[in-house]
Amino acid sequence: MDRSWMKLSRVSNDYRNRVQTFLNFAFQNASQENMILCPCKKCGNINWHYREVVYEHLIVDGFIRGYKKWIFHGECTPSRTSSTINPGYPHSAYHQSVRENDMEGMLRDAFNMHSHGEQPFPTDFIASDDCNIGGNVFTEKETSVPDEEPNEEAEKFYNLLNEMNEELYEGPKYSKLSFYIRLFHLKCLRGWTGNSFTMLLEFLREMFLLAKIPQSCQDMKKLIKDLGLGYDKIHSCPNDCMLYWVDRINQQSCHVCSNSRWMNRNTEDVNADEGGAQLRKKPVKILRYFPPIPRLQRLFMSSKTADSMRWHNDQRTDDGLLGHPTDSLAWKSFDSKFPSFASDPRNVRLGLAADGFNPFKIMSTLYSTWPVVLVSYNLPLWICMKQSSFILSMIIPGEKGPGNDIDIYLQPLIEELKQLW
Repeated sequence: MDRSWMKLSRVSNDYRNRVQTFLNFAFQNASQENMILCPCKKCGNINWHYREVVYEHLIVDGFIRGYKKWIFHGECTPSRTSSTINPGYPHSAYHQSVRENDMEGMLRDAFNMHSHGEQPFPTDFIASDDCNIGGNVFTEKETSVPDEEPNEEAEKFYNLLNEMNEELYEGPKYSKLSFYIRLFHLKCLRGWTGNSFTMLLEFLREMFLLAKIPQSCQDMKKLIKDLGLGYDKIHSCPNDCMLYWVDRINQQSCHVCSNSRWMNRNTEDVNADEGGAQLRKKPVKILRYFPPIPRLQRLFMSSKTADSMRWHNDQRTDDGLLGHPTDSLAWKSFDSKFPSFASDPRNVRLGLAADGFNPFKIMSTLYSTWPVVLVSYNLPLWICMKQSSFILSMIIPGEKGPGNDIDIYLQPLIEELKQLW
């Protein structure tokens, strides 16, 4: 469909009439409580507004650059996502049914299991032998293999699938899995501590005696951990000299400054499982590293983001203006130096940013934590700079910033990026 009218003068009658046509289409196909995502340059398909406000924004500011396929307003939306509520939408959108929350779609994307025709799994589906599952690709077979056991990834998928189909208690709209994910999502959004979350679970268990509610925050994490993407704990020198990693993983002290790896080497801690006192060593400093490879794989495995990872090549408007890193001289120079890399638009271009902040929000405390974030420039303008699109690669601990020693902490990330290259 011709979208050249989006570049017309915003004071022209033709432009205003086309905007009204767009609003009619959008409110017919993608409205929630008489609101839609505003595609103006300032809102960038993030903020929800009523029709009059969206119209005013589009007249004053114009459409966001490159938004030719109205994917947020009902055009070319995959059938499975048609009932999925935008995560940025407030209030009643969260009160949809379990199927509208698309738990099954989330499981398919998380484990890359897409059956022919996207047929839904039956509600009484149990882990069986009629699926051939290997590596990261899952395909359903028509012939059965009665003696073949499901591998570890398949077992995780089946367990979560059964949790999805099991009712929380008789009659509710939430399954066990959807209840766990919704509740844990609230914990993450509002920064509840583990103890406060456990107290909430205890209260819910007392109130809903028949509901299958976990005992503690730790129990809930065990149930949903297979959905998430884990991280590695890497001990580091308190003076930022080295990481206890790869060939130095078993060292007990820094080979540069000779400081001990451990904070309290003789602290006793009672192991509740074994009932005896054990010596527990607590490291002075821990780098939390989030491997980027599985996170990048998820971007291509998910039906929600796979097409967007080619946007910079397939859908970007090349009008000679600088509106995306793709238009920069640095991008074009890189393409000319590495034509084999540039030939495949699925190859990922990443930006890296790091900055420190005080996690305690107390100005009198000098402690700072340094997250290192990756940004995929493959994604469209209105997605790549959203906080939800950032890829957290590591959290460098305080009490102060790493300064020039940040290269010590970047070693695991650089090694993994070399593997991708």
